[in-house]
Amino acid sequence: MVSLVLLLGAGGVLIGFLLAVLGAGGSILLMPLLISGAALSVREAVPLSLLVVTLMALGNLGPYLRRGQVAAKPALILGLPALAGSWIGGSFVKAGHLSEPVQLGVFTIAALLAAWLLTRPVSIHKPVVKLGGLFLGGQGVLIGLLTGIAGVGGGFAIVPALVLLAGLPMQLASGTSLLLIALNSLVAMAALGSWPAAGLPLLFPLLIGGFMGALIGQRLAPKLPDRLLRRGFAALLVGSALLTAGESFRRHSGLANHAAQQAEDTDQQEQPRAEAQHEAKRYPGQDQ
Repeated sequence: MVSLVLLLGAGGVLIGFLLAVLGAGGSILLMPLLISGAALSVREAVPLSLLVVTLMALGNLGPYLRRGQVAAKPALILGLPALAGSWIGGSFVKAGHLSEPVQLGVFTIAALLAAWLLTRPVSIHKPVVKLGGLFLGGQGVLIGLLTGIAGVGGGFAIVPALVLLAGLPMQLASGTSLLLIALNSLVAMAALGSWPAAGLPLLFPLLIGGFMGALIGQRLAPKLPDRLLRRGFAALLVGSALLTAGESFRRHSGLANHAAQQAEDTDQQEQPRAEAQHEAKRYPGQDQ
């Protein structure tokens, strides 16, 4: 138990730091931490992840608001469709239409795609044009779906969308992302309709560590170069995607083995019954 608390506390420090510096990266680390480290099921981890990321995002938003680093127009263009997507994605999960390996697989693919997009050269001072706004709105729907399905705030996809499609510098994209993460996560939690009561004890080491990491990140955020932030963020995405892919494969194998074992047990139970029925046909009236 002590080792788990220390692990969650250390993870909280890193998550809080990344949210403060990048405006993203919290949930993309938190989901693997809860699933692999705390051994939670995806159904248990998703609402807890959304709750933690919402609180951490709101806690880190203040300095960006004071510096005026929140872009209202791109936030609306991206954010409103994302809220609709979050509700749809959360409703799908609530209805049981997606298995755990599928949820983790969606998370992995999206993380790798975002990493690739973020490492592409791009002009960061172009305005949002009409076509870019349409693409940004479509990206918002996809981000919202991802939030509801995989239990992530979506910052790791929001930041590349704001940088690549809205032409925002990294610091402005990070501040805008924190606001959208909090709103997205709240809507997804409402759509899921579940409160992570069993996982609430895990909340405290995560938030304490997150608060410490946020203090460090808020001091360093204005001093870190844009290019370094983008590359570091992309490396984080790739690492988390590989970790999640491994967990998805492990859980898929576990489900397959469980199904095979159930089929074998059913065959063993049916065999004596079939033999008894066969004997009854060969010797009718024997039991009378």
